[in-house]
Amino acid sequence: MLAIAWAPLYAHPLPDNHRFPMLKYELLPEQLLREGVVPEEAFFRPAPPPDEEILRVHEADYYHRLLAGQLTRHEERATGFPWSPELITRETTILGGTLECARRALTGGVALNIAGGTHHAFRNRGEGFCLLNDQAAAAAYLLAHPGLGVRRVLIVDLDVHQGNGTAAIFEQEPRVFTFSMHGARNYPHRKETSDLDLPLPDGTDDATYLALLRATLPRLLDEQQPDFVFYLSGVDVLATDKLGHLSLTPEGCRQRDAYVLELCHRHQLPVVVCMGGGYSPRIADIVNAHAATFRIAADLWG
Repeated sequence: MLAIAWAPLYAHPLPDNHRFPMLKYELLPEQLLREGVVPEEAFFRPAPPPDEEILRVHEADYYHRLLAGQLTRHEERATGFPWSPELITRETTILGGTLECARRALTGGVALNIAGGTHHAFRNRGEGFCLLNDQAAAAAYLLAHPGLGVRRVLIVDLDVHQGNGTAAIFEQEPRVFTFSMHGARNYPHRKETSDLDLPLPDGTDDATYLALLRATLPRLLDEQQPDFVFYLSGVDVLATDKLGHLSLTPEGCRQRDAYVLELCHRHQLPVVVCMGGGYSPRIADIVNAHAATFRIAADLWG
């Protein structure tokens, strides 16, 4: 059975102009249950982790100022969120969810976080709706505990935006390979350097996108020999997305997820999936695209 991290506080409390893109965190679990994709017991409520887990990848000065609400106006504006104690609980809980997903995937093969994929968070700052980097913290946790058997980690970031914070955090860490396939003209305007970046031109369609992914990911698995995979499955690659410039159809997005997850399953690689971005004007387009990821995982791992 799948393990899925979800907590209702993911969408609260935020200003009205932030509410729409966050609705998916409420609607997606409802749809998965209504369709019978997973039973109710597949969901678990994550909790904020100990500070030491966050401080593996974030500087103490930034983290403590974040907790105390002492970010400068410029720093707060860069995150896209107004500060509040509830926001900190939300962000630390999301990180705790991905951390617990990593532990569960080691035994169950796969775990998914309804939220997560906060790949724009750097060691010393937040950006682009990301305050703390959940996949980076979970990868660092696995590597810090040799008894877990994880010596090399592959991060597959297929959100339409480059995983700039994740790339910077692991720039000097040879045990983590960062792969980002993203829109060349999308945010962030100043890109970092991942171990492998594949910037895509505006209007990239299903056939072009999938051919490039199929030519790349098997080679990375052969070359890097990872023991664990983190997958960021943002659906902002859709042609309907108002913040993306690519032209994938829902079927193309589904085939993307199926390809990544089938490879992990075939190679018996534990994988944690985080949902990442999705900003189509119709909330149904976002939720349906994310739900397809869970259907694929349920079919593969049961």
